[in-house]
Order: sequence, then structure tokens, then C-alpha cells
Amino acid sequence: MFGTRLLGRNSQEKRARDGQKGAPVSAHFDDVYFSVDDGLAESEYVFLDGNRLPRGWQGRDYFTIAETGFGTGLNFLVAWKRFEETATPDQKLHFISIEKFPLDVEEIELHLQPWKEVFEGYLNKLLKVYPFVTPGFHRVMINKRVMLTLVFDDVNAAMPQISGDVDAWFLDGFKPSTNPDMWSDEVFKNVARLSKPGTRLSTFTAAGGVRRGLSDVGFTVEKTKGYGRKRDMTIGVFKPEEITGENG
Repeated sequence: MFGTRLLGRNSQEKRARDGQKGAPVSAHFDDVYFSVDDGLAESEYVFLDGNRLPRGWQGRDYFTIAETGFGTGLNFLVAWKRFEETATPDQKLHFISIEKFPLDVEEIELHLQPWKEVFEGYLNKLLKVYPFVTPGFHRVMINKRVMLTLVFDDVNAAMPQISGDVDAWFLDGFKPSTNPDMWSDEVFKNVARLSKPGTRLSTFTAAGGVRRGLSDVGFTVEKTKGYGRKRDMTIGVFKPEEITGENG
């Protein structure tokens, strides 16, 4: 069944019970949406720094980021704000994000309150154009330079329907131990299909199965220092020619 209000009150009750202030918890996957310490700093460290952004979009007319797990929209806001601050007026950003259990406007606004001032102007704009929580593809023109495509569906069903070239991946599904479907071989194959030589990825997890799965489809992966309480995370670059060379 398609969940439209998976978090809502349940997440608030769980957060209060666990004493995790400012860190909403998915009642379905029993995992936090972002770091208990500082979700904003974590997003910048894992996904911007991990993908070498904004350097990656410098000199590029069009840059595409794809994300598994939109959640509260924090990663999108971080990327959008940094793009506006560093890109030239003629550059464009397309942000694609897949979410099986989307939050509604009220929940997003609630969970991002700690950074309301940081995202002044950005958060209100997102909330105004955020689509109704119904299954399918929702394309939103944030402004003349930034486009957001939200896909409310299971990632294994949604990814085969996406086409185009992705320049950077934000792999941000809940932890593999509780949400294995987000880290399936089908997902990894589609990540590779949508990538091109040099496409980068980053993710908070350093699970061996994730690193092996990404390596098998052509990514050169590296375990590196994680953010805050997490000891390790994973970054990678798509180099399919290395697999071809090994097999040839």
C-alpha cells in the first residue's frame, strides 16, 4: 500500500520517547532521517563534499543529481542553495529524487524548523510548489535554473522508468539492514545505467554489501571517514572501463 503519512504523529512520539531532539525517525524503518547531531552539516559533508560539489558543476551548462530517498527534502535544499550561491546565471540544475513514503507539506515544515533561517526563502518556495502526495512522477520548476523531479514510488519500480545521464548520486535510503530494497542489485544496475564515466556517488553507509554491489556494476568505491558518530561512509566514481578491462 502506498503510504502518504508514514511519519506524522508516530515519528514525533518515537522521537520524544527516544530523546532524539531534532531527528525525526521513520516508524517503518526504525532509522533517523538525518543525524541527531546536526542534519544540515551531515548533508553537506556526506553529499556535497562526498561528491566534490560545487566543484563538480563548475563549467557545466547542465548538471543532474539523482537521489534515493527524498525524506524531508534536506539534501535537496542543501544542493539547491549551494548551486544558487556558486553557479553562474546560465547554468541549470536538475534534481531527481525517489521516495516511496513521502511526507506531506506540514511534516516537512515541522522537521526542517531547526534550519528555517538558514533556508530562508528556499524552504517556503519548496513548500509552495511541493506536489500532492500521490503516486507517480511530479516535475516542478523551482525557478528558471532549477528543476525538481519527485518520484513517489518504490525505487525498484521507479528507476527503470528514468532516462538520461546523472552526474552525481545521493544514495540516502535508510540503513541497509532495515531497508534492503533500497540497496538491491536492481537499484545498483540502474544507478550504473544512468551514470556515465566520471559520475560520482556518495552515501552515509559503508556496509560491505553496498560497496560490493556498486563495485560489481562499475564503480570504484572507497571507504572514507563518516560524519559525526558514524565511523565510515562510502564515495565512488563510475569507471566501467575497468570492469571491461578485467573481463577482456
